[in-house]
Amino acid sequence: MSLQHFSTKDRILHAAEELFAQQGFASTSLRQVTSRADVNIAAVNYHFGSKENLVHEVFKHRMDEMSEKRLASLAAAVEKDPADLEAILLAFIQPALALTLDRHGASFVRVLARAYAEKNDGLRNFLSENYGQVLREFAKAIARCLPDLSKEELYWRMDFVAGALTYAMADFGLIKRQPGVSEKTHCEKAAQHLIKFAQAGLKA
Repeated sequence: MSLQHFSTKDRILHAAEELFAQQGFASTSLRQVTSRADVNIAAVNYHFGSKENLVHEVFKHRMDEMSEKRLASLAAAVEKDPADLEAILLAFIQPALALTLDRHGASFVRVLARAYAEKNDGLRNFLSENYGQVLREFAKAIARCLPDLSKEELYWRMDFVAGALTYAMADFGLIKRQPGVSEKTHCEKAAQHLIKFAQAGLKA
């Protein structure tokens, strides 16, 4: 798809996102990004300063909005019924799965999977520092629903839920969207099954 109708900064972000999804972070050079975005290296340096900053901005471009939606949905769920574990899990899962419905979001899902798969301590620290608080807010809400779980056990189980969510987002599994089923319907069904799975795992 042509990127020409986007701003220079957005063209660079989209090009980097696609290349990181296809090749990984270490294997993607700034020269490849500039070629894909049809810009010069000066534009990358002007908007981002370095490859590391560009990687971080690719994540911020998607995850800032997703985190806001998660926290807003969590606040609404807790206000309505702080003991409703299903609603809390929906607030965590639905905004993430919604990324798969966006044409460019699908590339970011693969980028996110790369972040888990590749050993990149700098990136992991960046994600922890910028988005760890979102997970901690959900942990507090879930802990109120399951007061008998120790903090360590809760964190183990949340890690597994997050891993299952990432796997579902990447569409690596046995279940594929059937012909005639829309992406939206498939996404909603995935959320329903994942919430059931997460509830059972958290309560086990």
